[in-house]
Amino acid sequence: MGELNLADAGNLDRRITALCPDMPSDIRRDLLPLLEGNLQHVDSLRGVSRKLDIEHREWVICVGRGFDFLHLPNTALIVGPYSPDLSEPIGTAAAIIDANMKAGRIPEDGFLLLASTPYQEVGVDRARAEMKSHFLTEFAIQVIHREHPQLAKRMLQRTAVVHWPSRRLELLSDV
Repeated sequence: MGELNLADAGNLDRRITALCPDMPSDIRRDLLPLLEGNLQHVDSLRGVSRKLDIEHREWVICVGRGFDFLHLPNTALIVGPYSPDLSEPIGTAAAIIDANMKAGRIPEDGFLLLASTPYQEVGVDRARAEMKSHFLTEFAIQVIHREHPQLAKRMLQRTAVVHWPSRRLELLSDV
């Protein structure tokens, strides 16, 4: 999108079709106004000098899913369960937290590790979510202890499940 300009707006439908040939036409139709709006917004920002205020201040590592409630920028580093090897992104997140503490961007008194898994219904689905959340907590703890032993001493961990229909976060007892 950053390479396109307003003159390309008329060709967006054709570009989407070429890029995503299997996309249903009704979805493409719904997507076009969003893309056109993005083109207009990008065009309005071209040539504008602005200071980028991007500084890591994260103090939470979230592992799993169900973190829709975290809308504050620079608060949490979210590691979704989408990689076959979660140790690398967890280690990277811990390195960022450690750097934040060393740079004085966040207090050195600790950070939060929060693992969460959503569920739809009470019963087997919730039990599965609890097991997965406990696994994610233990796995992340092991990675952080192995890769950042000093940081691990300042870790507060919480394990939760999220009732997806209500988006209610339910803390579990950490065992």
